[in-house]
Amino acid sequence: MTDTDTTRRAVMLGASGAGLAVVLTACGGYNSATSVDNGDSAADPAPASSAGDAAGDAAAGAAGLAKTSDIPTGGGKIFKKEKIVVTQPKDGEFKAFSALCTHQGCPVGSVSDGTINCPCHGSKFNIADGSVANGPASEPLAEKQIKVEGGSISLA
Repeated sequence: MTDTDTTRRAVMLGASGAGLAVVLTACGGYNSATSVDNGDSAADPAPASSAGDAAGDAAAGAAGLAKTSDIPTGGGKIFKKEKIVVTQPKDGEFKAFSALCTHQGCPVGSVSDGTINCPCHGSKFNIADGSVANGPASEPLAEKQIKVEGGSISLA
């Protein structure tokens, strides 16, 4: 093997790694109506709260997924660790669905414009009932039971 072969191999490996990074970055969606909780509290420090919010934060953290105020109206929040997405189709109405696309099991990536969106193949699901808004998925997202109580949302 020559130095030219080694250099060529290094360039090819570096280029393929850079290409992979671009593809993975492109799969992430950014939208103001979407929130994703990756379950890693060390990576996502909690925002400072006032003394009035302390009871709500304790209730949401101790027994729940989130506070109701964390879920935007017309949008939703994805909880990666729990594999669930919670939406608020109308003000005060909360729904929960599996966060795994029914097409090939990819985790959904965003919630925007009234749909839960899968980045893998473009499937979209309605935030109100989990039904398919755009394929290739042909089955709705499975509904999950949640409990909304005292400003806190928890799994039922």
